[in-house]
Amino acid sequence: MSIHIKRVYEPPSADDGYRVLVDRLWPRGLSKEKLGLDAWMKDLAPSHELRLWYGHVEAKWPEFQKRYFKELAQHSDLVDELRKRSRAHNVTLLYSSRNETINNAVALKVYLERQMASARRRSAQ
Repeated sequence: MSIHIKRVYEPPSADDGYRVLVDRLWPRGLSKEKLGLDAWMKDLAPSHELRLWYGHVEAKWPEFQKRYFKELAQHSDLVDELRKRSRAHNVTLLYSSRNETINNAVALKVYLERQMASARRRSAQ
């Protein structure tokens, strides 16, 4: 299966599979029912300090990813949970940022895919 990303304001679809909000703050104007949420993993969101430092400034994107990946390493239990779920079902990471190309869900997807590729390489050895 696979990992997808989707803005919270897009309607849920059957292909989404397991829908998990990966923002620290609840999205404005959305109820839990309308969001069609399976989980809210606040701890997988960037820290408040990192989020403020980054501010969706494109020039900071590479450094943001490095810092965010260090934070994600502190939450290996949640990362492992998403990796395991994505092996059997689709997982959709939900985010509220207006920027669709450089946001924490995009970075989290990259991180998860790297973790899965690394695990595959280890098991092939």
